[in-house]
Amino acid sequence: MTEENNRRETENLQVQLQRVTHLLSSYKLMAGFVQMEEMPSHELVESLAYRQSLPELQQLLDRLHPADVAHILEALPVQDRLTIWNLVKAERDGEILLEVSDAVRETLIAAMDGNELVAATGQLDADEIADLAPDLPRSVIDDVFQSLPVEGREQLRAAMSYPEDAVGALMDFDMVAIREGVTLEVVLRYLRRLDELPGHTDQLFVVDRDEHLKGVLPVNRLLVSDPDTEVAAVMSTEMLKLHPDDKAQQAAHAFERYDLVSASVVDVEGKLIGRVTVNAVMDFIREESENEALKLGGLSEEEDLFAPVWKSVKNRWIWLAVNLVTAFIASRVIGVFEDSIEKLVALAALMPIIAGIGGNSGNQTITMIVRALALGQLNLSNARKLFAKEIGVSAVNGMVWGSAVGLFAFFIYDSVALGLVMALAMTLNLLLAASLGVMIPLLLQKFGRDPAAGSSVMITAVTDSGGFFIFLGLATVFLL
Repeated sequence: MTEENNRRETENLQVQLQRVTHLLSSYKLMAGFVQMEEMPSHELVESLAYRQSLPELQQLLDRLHPADVAHILEALPVQDRLTIWNLVKAERDGEILLEVSDAVRETLIAAMDGNELVAATGQLDADEIADLAPDLPRSVIDDVFQSLPVEGREQLRAAMSYPEDAVGALMDFDMVAIREGVTLEVVLRYLRRLDELPGHTDQLFVVDRDEHLKGVLPVNRLLVSDPDTEVAAVMSTEMLKLHPDDKAQQAAHAFERYDLVSASVVDVEGKLIGRVTVNAVMDFIREESENEALKLGGLSEEEDLFAPVWKSVKNRWIWLAVNLVTAFIASRVIGVFEDSIEKLVALAALMPIIAGIGGNSGNQTITMIVRALALGQLNLSNARKLFAKEIGVSAVNGMVWGSAVGLFAFFIYDSVALGLVMALAMTLNLLLAASLGVMIPLLLQKFGRDPAAGSSVMITAVTDSGGFFIFLGLATVFLL
């Protein structure tokens, strides 16, 4: 049922994107027609085009959720994106800036002046401003800081002091704290005086007069318990306590493991300083997944789909250069065996099979290892067992698929020896791929690098060169 709902939401969003694109194209067509015609009332005709297209477009944008508007902005070329951005109501700018990718946010912020940026951030909470802070000019940050009340300044300063991968960077200051000595009726009256509850409020935090966290009161328990009961009698003291310096990845695992909606954040003295909610955790997981996918592909950072050519080139050139070097190495490996290939041309047709299967197998191993490292499931104590397991998997795959390609070579070229060489080369290259598929991410992590950064590029390069060397070397020894 959830998959069906997700599919419908995706289809609906695509329909909205097509509608926006159609209205924008209509406006551009009318505006272009006006510019082509020499009319004395140019401004009047252009205003007519505006009245016919842009108001409908603006009404459509006003009805969309900020995340949907962000998706549309990311799917449009830069000039069209800026046209749409100018139609967004100023009071929604901050919410949408939070939703768009970092690369697209950069283009939107570049199109805004200081006053617009200050106004946009003025609609946000301190923790949300901290999310935007790295992309904002220093002068804007100073103006925003001065516009906040004292409490807001302290919260913003605290949120900006933590690295992006810390719990403190995910922390939300908007929460409800109560005392344990009051009755549930008092708590209910207090909640009714609020305009609304903070988002994702599934529990209230129970603190003493010094703000030390004593327990939590689930909202469902509050609603079904006797109003005359004291908070201390129904609150729960079994709860997850996060610290702002904890790794955000650990918090994400806890939310997934315990199906949490919110969790407290306390300082070293046990004082409640904030909370982490499931929406912040989901955003973190999504960003981490996207970054991991980019790094596995050799991209240094998130890239705007419609970024300028030179900027995209700079983002991609490093691992392409590495790949070029490894390609030269692979070509020299082939060059060493030129005489063998001249004597047995079938080698040239078969060797890409060995290299290709080895690269795929290595990428499968690397994906498993990087995932295990991210989930904290891999350490020194079990690394050897995992290494042995991957070697076993590759050995079995090598014998099975090596036999398959060996039979293929035998039937095509009517040579038992060539088939056996193919089978052995396939097995050895898969063993090489498994070994390096485990070692590369572990070595990257040991030297303080991201295990996902360029791993797939490196494993493909090694299995190509290694596969060529193994296959051509065996063929030279046994066939020629």
